[in-house]
Amino acid sequence: MKAQVVVAEIGSTTTMVNVFQLKPKPCLLVQGLSPTTVEEGDVTAGLRRALDDAARRAGVSKLEWDEMMASSSAAGGLRMSVHGLVYDMTVKAAQEAALGAGAVVRMVTAGEMTPRDVERLRNLRPNIILLAGGVDYGDKGTVIHNARCIRDAGIKVPVVYAGNVDARDEVGDILREAGIPVRFVENVYPRVDELVVEPARKVIQEVFQEHIVTAPGMDTIRSMVTGPILPTPGAVMASAELIWPVLGDLVVLDVGGATTDVHSVASGSPEIQDILDTPEPFSKRTVEGDLGIHKNAWHVYEMVKDRIERDLGFSPEPELRSLQVIPEDERHRKLVTYLAAVAAHTAFQRHVGKIRYLYGPEGRITVAHGKDLTSVKWIIGTGGPLTRLPGGKETLEKLIGDGPGRELYPRAASVLLDNFYVMASAGVLSRKYPDEAREICLQSLGVDVAPQEPVLAI
Repeated sequence: MKAQVVVAEIGSTTTMVNVFQLKPKPCLLVQGLSPTTVEEGDVTAGLRRALDDAARRAGVSKLEWDEMMASSSAAGGLRMSVHGLVYDMTVKAAQEAALGAGAVVRMVTAGEMTPRDVERLRNLRPNIILLAGGVDYGDKGTVIHNARCIRDAGIKVPVVYAGNVDARDEVGDILREAGIPVRFVENVYPRVDELVVEPARKVIQEVFQEHIVTAPGMDTIRSMVTGPILPTPGAVMASAELIWPVLGDLVVLDVGGATTDVHSVASGSPEIQDILDTPEPFSKRTVEGDLGIHKNAWHVYEMVKDRIERDLGFSPEPELRSLQVIPEDERHRKLVTYLAAVAAHTAFQRHVGKIRYLYGPEGRITVAHGKDLTSVKWIIGTGGPLTRLPGGKETLEKLIGDGPGRELYPRAASVLLDNFYVMASAGVLSRKYPDEAREICLQSLGVDVAPQEPVLAI
């Protein structure tokens, strides 16, 4: 079997390969699945099993391809630390850039780093460090101090500098003299009322590809891949941005084994934009590291343990002790579906902005804080639990409405599912074939084009 492009998605619990035809009509040909083999010491084993599974489903002895691309979130994906000046300004902006690129932000500091911060950074050993701080031609002292702290931590990971342009030369000298690679991008907060995150996001993904060290065996996979490797969450965001011109304002929920991610691409309503207390990015991602339904299944269970047994009709604890990566029996399927609904609801509530009331000399003032989703037209579900198990659409439909408080929830959205489970792979594909990737993604969502059924139905 000869296909034009294979895209491997190496997740924390599951490895999937999508085999795409690009001409004459872009479409998904076949998928293959395998548990990810981090615990075996080499994720390559899981990839090869997924390729074998795809070949078996396609009815051939061996797959062949013209190009291979990949995304990865195995072993925690793109692990980053973020360091800025004022938390509500440059630190927040830097976080938006990191999360939008597909990173998992493991450490955040605001202001001058302390000796304890340096020790934490040394122990964390992030894949990439994002250093920001100060509006252009404003405070330089803090970001220069933090550059010295990063140098003193003694780790040689790449640094992306997205801070005060006036401090670039000195920051560059400090880091380069210590042998630390540094890339300079536009300040994420050049002025008090302006948020610029796209240049930093792009460079973070480039650095990830150049210095990919996410799990044992990724170096072997890098030699197999002929195209880009992206962090999986960044690839999902790329797909969301790719289809926005067709669909308009949208939210994508990705419930996974290690995290639950929410991606929103939305301009919001003019009325809410006028009362925002701080700028919000057009494309925003939040990652909830405590809501993975495999790695953190017990934590999600604890959130609902007062009612889960009544709702399921059985005690879930035996299944939780031996939770299947790919649910194969009815109890496991019911449990994973339930946990996915809890994770999706909780992650969405954390992502959405809120209306706040402040009181001053002139009385009550209404402000909005966070991402405004009132203009969202589509809520899209991706990830195995929402697309491969029953109840995904019903779970997402419950997110439409006023919310439990003063949250800026979608008011009149419709729900779509990534039926072929290709959004991450389409995001990777879009780096080289954007038009084909968009068509494949829309096929999966069943929008505007006639969906072409894949060879298999998982």
